[in-house]
Amino acid sequence: MFGSKKTTHTPLVMGHEKFDTLIGRNAEIHGCLKLNESVRIDGKVVGNIEAPKDSAISVVIGSNGEIQGDVMASRIVVAGKVSGNIYAYERVELMASALVQGDIKYASMAVEHGARLLGLMLQIEGNEVPANLGRDAQAAIHKAKTAGQPD
Repeated sequence: MFGSKKTTHTPLVMGHEKFDTLIGRNAEIHGCLKLNESVRIDGKVVGNIEAPKDSAISVVIGSNGEIQGDVMASRIVVAGKVSGNIYAYERVELMASALVQGDIKYASMAVEHGARLLGLMLQIEGNEVPANLGRDAQAAIHKAKTAGQPD
């Protein structure tokens, strides 16, 4: 009944991944980042971060990292602050120190106790393409409000 269950994902372990790009603690970048490889952000980015859907690119936001914009990538790990929407094609992980002020679209999710989210969590199908998070959020709110009410 309580046996160990093996999964393909190891949740909530700050990576043993290799990052060719590191945005340091004292760095501040203004503008859109178009990624071709995984990145770890310990500084501040003002602008969107985008990775192609067909690539296994990870975005890790360290505990000192701060993003003011939307983040789109296969795997997104947040230990810092994101003021914007998150779209994780595969998986999003929120560490205990995470603060997300925006909506999250995800296929798979792990949340550590203490993580904070000021927004909606919307699960997607794996083959779904990125869409307008605001429109999807409004549809989810409408569905929740009307659920269980007589027609």
